[in-house]
Amino acid sequence: MESIILKNGRIIDWEKEEIVRADVRIENQIIMEIGSELASDGVTVIDVEGRLISHGLIDLHVHLREPGFEAKETIESGTMSAARGGFTAVACMPNTRPVTDCPEVIEAILQQTEKKGAVRVYPLAAISKNELGRELTNMEALQEAGAIAFSDDGVGVQSSHMMKEAMRMASRLGLPVVAHCEDNTLAHGGCVHEGTFSAKYGLKGIPNTAESVHVGRDILLAEDTGVHYHVCHISAKESVRLVREAKARGQKVTAEVTPHHLLLSDEDIPEPSAQYKMNPPLRAPEDRAAVLEGLKDGTIDVIVTDHAPHTVEEKAQSMSLAPFGIVGLETAFPLLYTHLVERGELSLLQLIDCMTRKPAELFSLGDGQCRVGAIADLTVIDLEEEREIDPEQFLSKGRNTPFTGWKVKGWPVMTMVDGKVVWQEEGWNRGGEQA
Repeated sequence: MESIILKNGRIIDWEKEEIVRADVRIENQIIMEIGSELASDGVTVIDVEGRLISHGLIDLHVHLREPGFEAKETIESGTMSAARGGFTAVACMPNTRPVTDCPEVIEAILQQTEKKGAVRVYPLAAISKNELGRELTNMEALQEAGAIAFSDDGVGVQSSHMMKEAMRMASRLGLPVVAHCEDNTLAHGGCVHEGTFSAKYGLKGIPNTAESVHVGRDILLAEDTGVHYHVCHISAKESVRLVREAKARGQKVTAEVTPHHLLLSDEDIPEPSAQYKMNPPLRAPEDRAAVLEGLKDGTIDVIVTDHAPHTVEEKAQSMSLAPFGIVGLETAFPLLYTHLVERGELSLLQLIDCMTRKPAELFSLGDGQCRVGAIADLTVIDLEEEREIDPEQFLSKGRNTPFTGWKVKGWPVMTMVDGKVVWQEEGWNRGGEQA
């Protein structure tokens, strides 16, 4: 019976809402004991030396690219990237090739995860076949195969009728509809936010309304069908207002935001560069302020990375031709800790809550807490460790990030899934010690 003690750590006491020193004893995948000076005879001891021990981070929005785009990422490389970023579970989006629109693709993703995955993978299934918005998938069969939610992420569902039918079925099945909100008639051809930057460089812009029109429509449809409606990567101030109003009415509407929309606006783009091209685009400074305020007041529930790796060659193209998306799994926590927690915008508990307990609660993935009796999915974070972001060090195949060279603190140093170490920082406490 394998037993491990993480010694001299700090954990979050959610009842008292404070951080306390503690040892954590793990036995056969389960957290068996939390306390001070736990007996360590005959067990493997890993001295974490005052570092934070948290439940593993949970990302509800990543693109693992497999099947179909293995040159960009695979389940193996994407989940190793997640582990390095402190994530123990990720939800993968359906815009693969083939699209995750039939049970066989869901089953293949789960089988590959079993063989090569470093962390838990929860697949989302497509709303429409091939994400074309013409015919609904067999949502019941997809749920039986293992899908945890439905989304046509990457494209918005243009037909209101189709979205309503999808919501009606998802409500019956008890699963969320996760919406990429984008009206093609308003966004068509754009590559950046419609604002100061797009005007300066003559680039086609995507207005806020391309997103918020769909958010408003979907809130009304969700109210009619009773489904749990979740807004993907919210970016526009009008969208935040609509979600806030829906929540005030008691409607089950939730939302997610990315680190890049919290930390950057279109005014931070130095020049046309595909490293700053993502969908939705970096908005105006007032939009950035609105999503941050929405996160602080609870309008926005969770933080996700929208990890979207591409090849170096793809991102070397011009801003108008390159694909949308940046990677984020390996940089999310230190970026947010440094620029939100250390600057007093959020407390450390709020940040951890948005990346553990809340995503677990929203998608019924456990309770997301480091507590006695829980599965030992844990992350050890060194809040004092500071270094520059270097894409060449990423475990992801993607190198596409606008944060190259940023000096940030709060790096994960070890990640455990089911009580087993799936990644640890090179040179840090390798292998622990036998007491």
